[in-house]
Amino acid sequence: MSSFPLPFFSGTSTRTPFSVSLKSHSPSFSSSLVPFQRLELFRSTSVATARSFSCVFYSLKAKATAELVQDKEYGVSSAGNSGGGRSEVEYSRTFLEARSEQELLSGIRKEVEAGKLPPNVAAGMEELYQNYRNAVFQSGDPAAVEIILSNMAVAFDRMLLDVEDPFVFQPYHKALREPFDYYMFGQNYIRPLIDFRNSYVGNLSLFYEIEEKLEQGYNIVLISNHQTEADPGIIASLLEKTNPHIAENMIYVAGDRVITDHICKPFSMGRNLICVYSKKHMFDVPELVEMKRKANTRSVKEMALLLRGGSKLVWIAPSGGRDRPDPLTEEWYPAPFDSSSVDNMRRLIEHSGAPGHVYPLALLSYDIMPPPPQVEKEIGERRVISFHGAGLSVAPKISLQEIAVASAESEEAKDVYTQALYKSVTEQYNVLKSAILGKQGLAASTPGVSLLQPWN
Repeated sequence: MSSFPLPFFSGTSTRTPFSVSLKSHSPSFSSSLVPFQRLELFRSTSVATARSFSCVFYSLKAKATAELVQDKEYGVSSAGNSGGGRSEVEYSRTFLEARSEQELLSGIRKEVEAGKLPPNVAAGMEELYQNYRNAVFQSGDPAAVEIILSNMAVAFDRMLLDVEDPFVFQPYHKALREPFDYYMFGQNYIRPLIDFRNSYVGNLSLFYEIEEKLEQGYNIVLISNHQTEADPGIIASLLEKTNPHIAENMIYVAGDRVITDHICKPFSMGRNLICVYSKKHMFDVPELVEMKRKANTRSVKEMALLLRGGSKLVWIAPSGGRDRPDPLTEEWYPAPFDSSSVDNMRRLIEHSGAPGHVYPLALLSYDIMPPPPQVEKEIGERRVISFHGAGLSVAPKISLQEIAVASAESEEAKDVYTQALYKSVTEQYNVLKSAILGKQGLAASTPGVSLLQPWN
């Protein structure tokens, strides 16, 4: 395999996270629009802790949030994904010390004037703040002001840190959970954007089946459509009460966009990633094509090594990127799958030495953070954000042997198999669309897709 035409998130990592103290604070409680936020925002969590969910509804004041990440010196210790790091890193605490919107936004200007923040990144941060603020206000949560300030203060802090001391992703990146918990940081940021009253999970029993298979040593691949940069956080938010193991341990095949953009990187650092260069951006810079192909080959080897151990859950969007609306009808639908990407994943599973299954998964999430109308070459896209419902559904596993009549290795068989997976994803997507956008709710369920709201 000279190159692996996988889609979505890429890379190569050497910086380690920072030591912080984690004080306990007494939270105030807010509405049920934002369920399952944990009291200790950034403390590393075990599976056992994750399974003991109590439906906690709260708001955390900005001061308390800032104290979670600023109390001690920012010392660097070695981490499993790092090639070593500096013994100590000093960086600005401007955003953690902000106590109001005005102080937060003036902090951006202060860092630009100090030469620490590039103007283009600063503009993206300010736009992100305005859009995030408007979206959280749409939720009607009485604690919206505090949620916005606390989440954006920590987000800006992490973005500035990455500008000053850039994190570099390895081909396989394991989520950074301590001493700063980037996973929970991302969850607490995304969760207030999801309207859980108008969100649904399809075929919850199959997610339990997947967990059981993982416990038995099976590898599981989820062949999925992809709609927003926030998809990993949305998937985890919809499953974190019922299936925390899936929520926290999923490995996402990720394109280079989300691991090179300073605004996006802190959220990516909290996810398990196989980093690749998307086919859609392979030829953006002709001089880099060979480097990208070699990087993708390294990533394939990393994935093959992971799968040999069994019990791995991999999410991949074989369309090569995010869905886009039809330019004429403006209707959203799952982008067509690339059969070579699907076949490469199938062969990796079959040759891993561990048993494995492929499941089709559908995701409806675009209203929360839609991508630009067209695929862009430049890093640093505009991020439009809104408060909206989202949906997730999985269908029974599909094997090539069940679908293909011709030889399993024929091109025709690969295409038939890819189309079977795509058809299942599209059918599930249409059910989610009826439930969320068509306002049919649970009544949109069909014999093949049973909808639930497991957080209720």
